[in-house]
Amino acid sequence: MSLLKDISTGVQQVAEAISIAIGVEVEIVDDELTLIGGTGAYRDKVGAKEESGKLDGEYLYARMLRSDVTAYIEDTGKYPNYGASLLTGAARELAEICTPIKLHGAVIGVIGLVAVREEQRDILRDRHGSMATFVEKMADLLAAKADQRALLNAAESAMNELTTVIETTHEGIFDVDRNGYIKHCNNTAENLFSVLRGDIIGSHISKYMLGAPALDVIKTGKGYTEREEVYKTWMGTRHFIVTAKPYFSGEEAKGVVISFRDIEEAKKLVYSINTGALKYTFDDIIGDSEAMRRIKNQALITARGSSTVLITGESGTGKEMFAKAIHYSGLRNSGPFVTVNCGAIPENLLESELFGYEKGAFTGASENGKAGKFELADGGTIFLDEIGDMPLHLQVKILHVLQNMRFERVGGSKTVIVDVRVIAATNKDLEAMIRRGEFREDLYYRLSVIPLTAPPLRGRREDIRLLTDYFLDKYNAFMSKKIVGFTDRAESVYENYDWPGNVRELENAVEYGVNMAHGDRIDTDAVPARLMRDGGAASAAKEEVSLSERLRLYEKELIKAKLKQYGGDGRAKNAIAKELGISRATLYRRLTELDLM
Repeated sequence: MSLLKDISTGVQQVAEAISIAIGVEVEIVDDELTLIGGTGAYRDKVGAKEESGKLDGEYLYARMLRSDVTAYIEDTGKYPNYGASLLTGAARELAEICTPIKLHGAVIGVIGLVAVREEQRDILRDRHGSMATFVEKMADLLAAKADQRALLNAAESAMNELTTVIETTHEGIFDVDRNGYIKHCNNTAENLFSVLRGDIIGSHISKYMLGAPALDVIKTGKGYTEREEVYKTWMGTRHFIVTAKPYFSGEEAKGVVISFRDIEEAKKLVYSINTGALKYTFDDIIGDSEAMRRIKNQALITARGSSTVLITGESGTGKEMFAKAIHYSGLRNSGPFVTVNCGAIPENLLESELFGYEKGAFTGASENGKAGKFELADGGTIFLDEIGDMPLHLQVKILHVLQNMRFERVGGSKTVIVDVRVIAATNKDLEAMIRRGEFREDLYYRLSVIPLTAPPLRGRREDIRLLTDYFLDKYNAFMSKKIVGFTDRAESVYENYDWPGNVRELENAVEYGVNMAHGDRIDTDAVPARLMRDGGAASAAKEEVSLSERLRLYEKELIKAKLKQYGGDGRAKNAIAKELGISRATLYRRLTELDLM
């Protein structure tokens, strides 16, 4: 980048001043041999290249850019390689004094004092000593101007960069002087207060943050970080997370910079971090079986829309992974993915978790209220896991939200409008629950606009090897082990076991094996006992099975089927015991003996 070109107006003024002062023509070129300033015939050539722009040439200016000594050419006709213009007769240059323009040890251009008439040559000849000193001073002047401009450009660039950072940050910013008046604010501050910048600047901070602790920072010189603050203003209540830092002139605090973020946005950020929402894609879901290819294709098509999805399947089949893959493969992938386990939250807290609450809504409620999961998911996806465990009275409210995308917080009357995609999941038979009056039929049909079924592991046994290898690599890295694989006997057990806990149980079994293996392979002595009892017996199917064992296996399969039909809660087990004609105590004992608890 040519430094002289940045000060081209000043360069031209210097050229004209020199010409008037000493009575010769002047040309000034930059380090690219571009003529930046000139007088007489040279003025018309400003912007053109001297010496054809050949920096490695042997003409005068090219050599001068590689030199640091002033040169006096008394007679250009006798000077070898003076310049192309002289050789071609394009110009009648008789004599010249030229000097490099140096800045920080580098040559950034050349000043030439040129005689094109005899009287001008006489001036240079008679006073060439003083002229050389003069032109060197002019070179120093231009170097100083160029340096000043370069510093100013750097400062402007830094200021523009800083302004961009300030204007694009997600936090509002006030720059407040020592008397409490706002000197500057950014776009976010305008938006948070819904006031134009011109109206904010010059106002006292108390107009927007009455009693702000940030004012004490100017007095004490001690700032604070991320303090929760609530302000009641003529525009309404503002609830912020605030950081205040003083700035100094010498030892004295001259003002304070206040940065603030809306509390609800901060809560969304904290929730996103705490939940560690990994960005799953369908490639992260392991399985090449026909059953897995089918559901992956269905889910990928589903991801393109915004309709409600119901994912059913046994526990451990990866329903949440499918939900995340749908979210992160869809149009809402830049929005939040919020998970709610409807079966893990106590019934009396579930409503406030889903929809939030206003202050004073119930004993122990936060005085600032709280946003619910539906609000946190605005613009993204909410995943309602274990939807079959949702109480009937909340099912009505969920149905209302699905239909209208609006609700009221607990204890509030203000309508909250959200834009969320709902994906629900369950391992229960919702249609059976509808028949028993435990789940609303209208909610079921509203949830299952797009139904997907995650296949059990026993229905895709060809994926078992892929999964065991994946989990082996995972726990080798986690435990710094170097187990290379499984023995044939161990693989046979894995492949013949029914995996009632599906992929989650398989992962636990591999982790157990990595912990317990003695050599470089996992053998049957490092396989969990329950797998050996069931999977081991299946892998040795040629052996005789006693009548008592046949009865035991039949009983186990029968009870497993009933558990799948009715579920596993207390009410379901009462129904199972009644249907089998046994007491509840007997059922619990058999569940324990058959390893079904």
